[in-house]
Amino acid sequence: MYKIQANPSGTRNIEITENALCTIEKYALFQHLIDSNGIVDESVLEKLRLNVRSLIASQEDDRKDLLDLCIDVIYHNDMKAFGLHQLILLYIKWEEEKSEE
Repeated sequence: MYKIQANPSGTRNIEITENALCTIEKYALFQHLIDSNGIVDESVLEKLRLNVRSLIASQEDDRKDLLDLCIDVIYHNDMKAFGLHQLILLYIKWEEEKSEE
């Protein structure tokens, strides 16, 4: 279980499970998500939400992993652009640790 800070003041946090990170990896949700300027803003969060919604709608098999990711992380009440940036940083760190093992 990981925690990310959801706002700059640190008063809100979102818990991220290993399964959520695996789901992000499985569907390559962060691939081509951020524009060339490298800025994570509300439009990037909206793009991610639309991508996930499209994946859920287009799949005919089990979507529980994507639905759990939506409920627990992407559509979390506290998820804003700052939180998404923290999630991306956590994902990068998680990928690096995984590749070292």
